[in-house]
Amino acid sequence: MALTRRQKEVLEFLAEFIEKNRYSPSYEEIAEGLELNSLATIHKHISSLESKGYLRRAFNQSRSLEIAPRYAAEVEKRKAVETGLAVPLWGKIAAGTPVEAPANPEMLHFQDFVGNSETYALQVRGESMIDDHICNGDYVLIQKTESVRDGEIVVALVDGMESTLKRLYREADGQVRLQPANSTMEPIYVAPTSLQVQGKLIAVLRKY
Repeated sequence: MALTRRQKEVLEFLAEFIEKNRYSPSYEEIAEGLELNSLATIHKHISSLESKGYLRRAFNQSRSLEIAPRYAAEVEKRKAVETGLAVPLWGKIAAGTPVEAPANPEMLHFQDFVGNSETYALQVRGESMIDDHICNGDYVLIQKTESVRDGEIVVALVDGMESTLKRLYREADGQVRLQPANSTMEPIYVAPTSLQVQGKLIAVLRKY
């Protein structure tokens, strides 16, 4: 359920107070901090926040208020949106069918991709991977690693000279097959000693 403006103010005051002092404020301190005269009003807001899952408190104990994990999760979500590292995920759509925006969409967090120092981007040249929907001009996000499984799309450096984006397969004869995703192109066979895996594909980005 949505919070009122005053409930948000109470919750934010509580979170800041607890973070600063390592204990929860009294109702009097909340009233003073928010310039409210009525302790009954504070009690009403606290009860509402508790019923909505934003606060927890121990029965019959002073300074027993705790911020529930739900609030921390929503703050993190809001920060991600403000910094451009997350966008609303409105669900799935079949081609040609319109989608109705849900009231509370999930979030797609880009820090899952870009928050790692081992991740880098490349721009694709050519059409060797078009059957995997990786087109000329697309951007690919790569995770640095030398450990990959057969069938994964990798950045492969061949003979220390040229890098290529292909699916990797280890053949029975000891060679490595770099398989394009284009029926008009032949695979590349190289000896393991001539190959260095520089990373594997984790995402494809395309601008229109």
